[in-house]
Amino acid sequence: MRPDLLLAFITYAFVTSITPGPNNTMLLASGLNHGFVRSVPHILGISIGFAVMVFGVGAGLGNLFIAYPSLYTTLRMVGAIYLLWLAWQIATAQPLQETGVPGRPFGSWKAAAFQWVNPKAWIMAIGAIATYAPAEGGVLAVIVIAALYAIVNAPSIAVWAAFGTTLRRWLTDRRHLRIFNIAMAVLLVLSLYPLLSSQATQ
Repeated sequence: MRPDLLLAFITYAFVTSITPGPNNTMLLASGLNHGFVRSVPHILGISIGFAVMVFGVGAGLGNLFIAYPSLYTTLRMVGAIYLLWLAWQIATAQPLQETGVPGRPFGSWKAAAFQWVNPKAWIMAIGAIATYAPAEGGVLAVIVIAALYAIVNAPSIAVWAAFGTTLRRWLTDRRHLRIFNIAMAVLLVLSLYPLLSSQATQ
């Protein structure tokens, strides 16, 4: 990959990774409710799952959506339903102070699997391959792009979990924690709008 193309791709990966979206909203809530360390599997699951998706798109998986548009429509609906369920889980989560027992944060496998029903992630992956993969690069170029995306993605989204952990020190009141969780759930529901209108921020 040419240096100018590489720099452009890294910029693309950073912007799409760090901007608000379902993954980052969930990480913000996870950082607050579970702390940064317990949110690390969630972070790794997102980055690894998305990198595998990018590789899959580069290997030709994305062509299925071109050949079968109804498949993408179904994927969007499944993703929307799943996001609504996640929003409910966040809104009804019991603060640590109320239960005395830490809740269960999103695990690596669950976070990785979520990328495959996230239409916004599909659009980002397709955009990365279509725009930045050299035509003559072959499989090696796809592997490089997928690996670079994971390297840029992980620290970018980790910022959101870290911010949530910082908020944890301030939101010590149970009522404030409840309000925060509900606000995060609302933001997750609002993220359905760009999801269903096929916009691409993670």
